[in-house]
Amino acid sequence: MSDSDLEVPDEPIVLFDGVCNLCSGFVQFVVPRDPEGRIHFASLQSDVAEELLAEHEPSADDLESIVLIDGDDCHVKSSAVIRIGEYLGGIYGLATVGRVVPRRLRDWAYEFVAARRYDWFGQKEQCMMPTGDVRERFLE
Repeated sequence: MSDSDLEVPDEPIVLFDGVCNLCSGFVQFVVPRDPEGRIHFASLQSDVAEELLAEHEPSADDLESIVLIDGDDCHVKSSAVIRIGEYLGGIYGLATVGRVVPRRLRDWAYEFVAARRYDWFGQKEQCMMPTGDVRERFLE
């Protein structure tokens, strides 16, 4: 990391578009399915995301809506969603079957939805504000 005082957990971090209703809904889907609280979250608009993205250097084209920082690895697009499914386990772990589909095709489908997410699902005027015990899993 840089010289900042930002403390980042050594656990998976989902970076999401904080003003996107679909992305926020995805986060709200993941939280209760990760009862151990291993997965942390930060909006792509946050300083935490800026620092993590500077360190991992994904292409700007890869920053559509969901990015998973997993240790030294940075997963984007469909690969991020599949890896998150692995973390959730159970039925969601079956997302790994998606790897039999060529990445190019998976990412095309991901990009198709991502490009239309505001039109289909809308957007907020500001990033979602977590409450309760979930708040500690959100990095600012």
